[in-house]
Amino acid sequence: MKLSTRTRYGTRMVLDMAQHYGQGAIQLGEIAKRQNISLKYLEQIIRPLKQADYIISFRGAKGGHILAKPPEEITVGEIVAVLEGGETLIHCDTKPEDCERVGSCLTRFLWKEAATAMFQRLSAITFADLITLKKDVCKNKIIDYLTTETESNPAKA
Repeated sequence: MKLSTRTRYGTRMVLDMAQHYGQGAIQLGEIAKRQNISLKYLEQIIRPLKQADYIISFRGAKGGHILAKPPEEITVGEIVAVLEGGETLIHCDTKPEDCERVGSCLTRFLWKEAATAMFQRLSAITFADLITLKKDVCKNKIIDYLTTETESNPAKA
């Protein structure tokens, strides 16, 4: 299974906005530069997130975008569902009438269970959790580096 580029970039965009939450409106150009994502692509990605009320936009010289809710109130699962078009892995889950095998398909249950498990996990992770995780990972990398440096070069200790 592979998440769309739209979802991966959209998640990065929301995480970037979460990291700057409370600092005022952010222009998409700033996010594009920090995340190394095309501005035109971010302009496409932001539309469904605005329509789903996760992002608020402001026009004008001091315009930009902010999260509609604090990072601790937005889950990764919510954003993935908006950008992927729902909480399913297979087309016949949302449009069973389009599948002639829907009544006899033995794997449909498997894919529904997999989607449920994935979205339960993603819905348990907020963007505030990701920010904390990033800080912890960075802190651990520094500690690992310092520990390795000290062990390999006792003169620095």
